[in-house]
Amino acid sequence: MQKKPTDELDALLKDIKPDQLEQYYRENRPYLADDKKEFYYYMREILDKRSFKLKDIYSFAGVSESYGGQVMRMEKHTADRDLILRFCIAGHFNWDETNRALKLYGFSELYSKDPRDACIIVAINNRIFDLGELDKRLSGYGLKTITPEEQ
Repeated sequence: MQKKPTDELDALLKDIKPDQLEQYYRENRPYLADDKKEFYYYMREILDKRSFKLKDIYSFAGVSESYGGQVMRMEKHTADRDLILRFCIAGHFNWDETNRALKLYGFSELYSKDPRDACIIVAINNRIFDLGELDKRLSGYGLKTITPEEQ
């Protein structure tokens, strides 16, 4: 399916009256953002650009392909912000890309006043995408690691 450019949709909305909004939705539904899928599409766009395979991202993040896929497609919602961070680190996301992914998933962005987030930001900005190395840095400052502790 062909995508409709945002500026084209913007132009349509300029002249629409409130009672015409239903028709706009009906005619343009395929081009409108789907909150449930927006995270998935964003992640895929970045990962495809970098030629990363989803199965490798899941493996690197320490989850099964099945579970990782369900979380990525938002079929199962995780409350684990660190999992989304691990997906981003596995995909070599920069700080802005990571913040956008967190926000699209419903989590708070990395916050420079939070000591743990600050350590993660510095790692990302310095292209430290090895979770073991990041965990070492976090624990060196007495902060919770990004990978789950083994039971």
